[in-house]
Amino acid sequence: MALFVGVDLGSTTSKAVVLDEGERVLGRGLTNTRSNYDVAAAVARVEALDDARFTLLERALSVGQGARAAELIRALRRAWVVAHCVERLGALGERVVELSGKNGSGKDARAVEQLFAGIEADADAAFGPLSDDRSRFFRDLASARFFADATAAAQEQRLAYDVAASAFDQAIVEVENGEEPSGVDRRLSRALDRAGLAAADRDGIEQAWGRLDGALEVATYVGTGYGRQRLPFPKEQIRSEILCHGLGAHALYPKTRTVLDIGGQDTKAIQLDENGLVQNFQMNDRCAAGCGRYLGYIAEEMNLGLHELGPLALQATRAVKISSTCTVFAGVELRELLALGERRENILLGLHRAILLRAMSLLSRSGGVFEELTFTGGVAKNAAVVHELKSLVAEHYGDRTLNIHPDSIYTGALGAALFAHRGGGEMPVPARGKRAPAIARTGG
Repeated sequence: MALFVGVDLGSTTSKAVVLDEGERVLGRGLTNTRSNYDVAAAVARVEALDDARFTLLERALSVGQGARAAELIRALRRAWVVAHCVERLGALGERVVELSGKNGSGKDARAVEQLFAGIEADADAAFGPLSDDRSRFFRDLASARFFADATAAAQEQRLAYDVAASAFDQAIVEVENGEEPSGVDRRLSRALDRAGLAAADRDGIEQAWGRLDGALEVATYVGTGYGRQRLPFPKEQIRSEILCHGLGAHALYPKTRTVLDIGGQDTKAIQLDENGLVQNFQMNDRCAAGCGRYLGYIAEEMNLGLHELGPLALQATRAVKISSTCTVFAGVELRELLALGERRENILLGLHRAILLRAMSLLSRSGGVFEELTFTGGVAKNAAVVHELKSLVAEHYGDRTLNIHPDSIYTGALGAALFAHRGGGEMPVPARGKRAPAIARTGG
């Protein structure tokens, strides 16, 4: 089976989408971009191809297993994620122990070793399936658990917190940017061990997996995103973010005429015709003001998780006026407002509104909002941003349809994968009546 892969190398997250010959989505991959674009792109591709294997594995098993195949795959996916995290946790723990002993004492090293043993023993809770409001990245999950345990150990005077924290911060960068601990077959074996499946189920999965490996072949890669020039693809296999987000949005929602993408480093307003051809666009790419990284900075200043910003902002009673969305000055203004007694919920609503006012300016300069507006990018998951966007669009343009796909963060990668399938070159014009890719499919 020929596979077509699109990679969106963003400034904060890297995404990949795998399509089959019929432009159906088989797999998706998502990782934090880290400090190394090359590693992030490789990890996203690997995750998407692994996801595609699971999708095809479920299809193969369903022939004989029926509905039970979905249960087996869910168990195996969960075990796969946890086993992989435990493997990386082992490498991380060894390095943190080494650095803690070097920069602290033998007591610190032993205490850190015990912390990691505890995390590994509780790996199913630490790294298992997560709710939508929590990060899925290894770095975030390992950090949250380690620092909580390290704080408790420091309070009990079993550990020098500063030594352990410094060692972890150095080690996590090294581990994230290092090579994957093991190959795909070894990871399958570890996942099967952890899943505890019956011998017959295990044998059936291993046989089906082996047949899939021999039948899958990547035909073409196409890359896009903020860091696309770092992708190891020929020049003709690189496409702009504007084209990929436009094509991806049009594939998901064929009536889309306007696309708004708020990414980590930039915001894009794109106008499309009825065939998905880009007619006009405006882009804020001079700084990260009003983008995902700005929200991340605000979360850090308020000691909150990024996923907590939207829900808190929706609890506001009013929106505090924000003078600037410049990331450089955001912390200063934020602290001043808090010192004046402003509620953080009201401040956050004001910040969200300021971000959307910048986006509305781009939309206006690109031509306005016509027909259906499709909102793409990771920021589309933020409920407060969506609330403010709906309000401002209605205020300035009247009743418009706002599309937000559950997998909006993959829109650029989907567009790149479609370019890969359609052979690249000029912007393709979809055939009339052509169905959109089934990006929201089961089993992956």
